[in-house]
Amino acid sequence: MENYINYLNFIEKKLNKFFESQKPFISCKKGCSKCCQNAIFPYSAIEMRYLMSGMFFLSDEAQEEIAKNIVKTLKTREEFKGDRFRYDCPFLINNECSVYDYRGVVCRAFGLMTQQKDGIKVPFCCFDGLNYSNVVDYETSKVSPEKYAQLGVEEEPTAFNVSYEFLTNPEFEKEFDFNFGDKKPLIEWFIKPQ
Repeated sequence: MENYINYLNFIEKKLNKFFESQKPFISCKKGCSKCCQNAIFPYSAIEMRYLMSGMFFLSDEAQEEIAKNIVKTLKTREEFKGDRFRYDCPFLINNECSVYDYRGVVCRAFGLMTQQKDGIKVPFCCFDGLNYSNVVDYETSKVSPEKYAQLGVEEEPTAFNVSYEFLTNPEFEKEFDFNFGDKKPLIEWFIKPQ
């Protein structure tokens, strides 16, 4: 676990620089939990172990609430008929992440524009008037040169290579000497094997 924590510290330093450089376009603040709602939350085995280690520092009441959230989400998932089940993170309590310091890399990177194989992806909170909404054209989902010029800031809206696929790349496993293990949506880690 120590090697994984070293990796997280490395990634966190990079992400903090990226967020700092994008300050004019970022609306993240305590109490906003858009990133924790209606999503899939990919998690690797080691991220899940680390997340669960953080849960044990919580009060009994918080742990009970998380357990209830997990049961409720699993029940909703069983009844779901669509392709991609989206849900609120069960660790979200009163619009705050109860295990913030132990969250996975997808959570740590959320909010930045992301470089992906098929182009640039804006965070979905943009369409709720949050991150990058002050520079993105909603019809094209791309940065509007006009909106950017109107802001009058020196910093440029930039997309970073912070996709989950990149952040959990095997090269990081080699460099930091650990293994991510299996990867699946957060809620699926709580499904008991048949």
